[in-house]
Amino acid sequence: MKRPVIGISMGDPLGIGPEVVVKALTDARLRQSANFVIYGDNECLLAAAELAQIHPTWFRVPAKSVGEALPMFGDLTVVDYAIASQLPTKHGPSREGGLASKAFVEDAITDAMRPRDHPRHLDAIVTAPISKDSWYRAAYRWPGHTELLAARTKAKRQAMAFVSPRLRVALATAHVALMDIRDVLTIGRVHEPIALGHELCQQLGILKPRIAVCGLNPHAGENGIFGDEEQRIIKPAIDAAQHAGIDASGPFPADTIFIDAAAGKWDLVVAMYHDQGLIPVKLLGWDKAVNVTLGLPLVRTSPDHGTAFNIAGKNQASENSMKAAIELAISLALSGTCNAPTSVLRPHAST
Repeated sequence: MKRPVIGISMGDPLGIGPEVVVKALTDARLRQSANFVIYGDNECLLAAAELAQIHPTWFRVPAKSVGEALPMFGDLTVVDYAIASQLPTKHGPSREGGLASKAFVEDAITDAMRPRDHPRHLDAIVTAPISKDSWYRAAYRWPGHTELLAARTKAKRQAMAFVSPRLRVALATAHVALMDIRDVLTIGRVHEPIALGHELCQQLGILKPRIAVCGLNPHAGENGIFGDEEQRIIKPAIDAAQHAGIDASGPFPADTIFIDAAAGKWDLVVAMYHDQGLIPVKLLGWDKAVNVTLGLPLVRTSPDHGTAFNIAGKNQASENSMKAAIELAISLALSGTCNAPTSVLRPHAST
């Protein structure tokens, strides 16, 4: 089988992106599974490799010289934007970091959207962490990768999901202020992660996924005592999913449903907002969880952590989540053939 080409955007150059990318790609098994193109800065990657005492084993190509075809001289090529000299000396949010990280991911998206027979086509992209603060300082108003990807690919529906050894979670809302959730939560916003999460589970080899849907309010509203969103919005979305043949149930109180999901009684949980879903995911699988954007015409994964400016440049970051993100991207790129470790893809698979 032809090896897929995986594009990796380096993320904020002042964060831990360069470090986790370099460390993850020292894994010989990964390097044998795909060809990789890193969109980033060669000097930043070399500095991370030196700190980790890793011998650089990649080819560098200046970004300005890349033509119609990606110059793949081996299994790992760095498309070098040569921006290291323009960066601040201290690690932290910066306009320069925002400009650079946005350029990296924009070019990766462009190449992933090219026709499959195009010499610059990518089969999947993996995005290292960006700083939303840095993007704002650079005058970019995207809340994050997910929203940018949805806009650039013109996706009619999308959802943020997470795959970890003990939980799979999809979100009805993602980068939305808590006080604004009531204004944006609709039947459609709840139905989308149910339907898209169902498709993801099937891609991961779970033929008949069992999906649990969280309520928004304490005790799932307690029959309307603590709010009517469960009856007015969430239950109709579940009914619509069931009508489409999806095994979805709920709404359930969020403070208990994750216990059953972690025990294997559910294949996917749909959470109503960011922290409702992310707290259990990170608690149970901090360095092994993977962020997946659902509903796109391309494969996109990322590690489940941020830029960690506080430890950047200190060789303290774990590459485990980045490795898991690369593994999952490879598997999803291989036309549904799941070659990633069972512990990542199918923790409690049902048939």
